[in-house]
Amino acid sequence: MSGGGEYRRRGRNWYTAVGALFVIMACIVLVQQLLVWGPEFVSDFLINAEVTNEKVSAGMLGFGAFMIAMGFRRNAPTRGPGTQ
Repeated sequence: MSGGGEYRRRGRNWYTAVGALFVIMACIVLVQQLLVWGPEFVSDFLINAEVTNEKVSAGMLGFGAFMIAMGFRRNAPTRGPGTQ
C-alpha cells in the first residue's frame, strides 16, 4: 500500500456487506412480484392487512438500509490517549 500508515476502509465491513445483501434480495423479490402480478396487485398487497411477501421485502429494504448506515458510521475509539 502506498503512503504507509493506516489504510482507511470506510464502509467496508460486515454491516455494509449484510445490508447490501438484504437490499439486493429485497429488490429481486419486488421486481419478480412486479413482473408476475403487476403494479396494481403489488400495491394492493403492500397496503392490505395480511402479512405478505411484499411487506417482508419492504422490511428487508429498511433493514438493509439501516445496516448500511451502521457500516458507514464513525467508530469512536474506546481507549487511547486522551480518552477516559
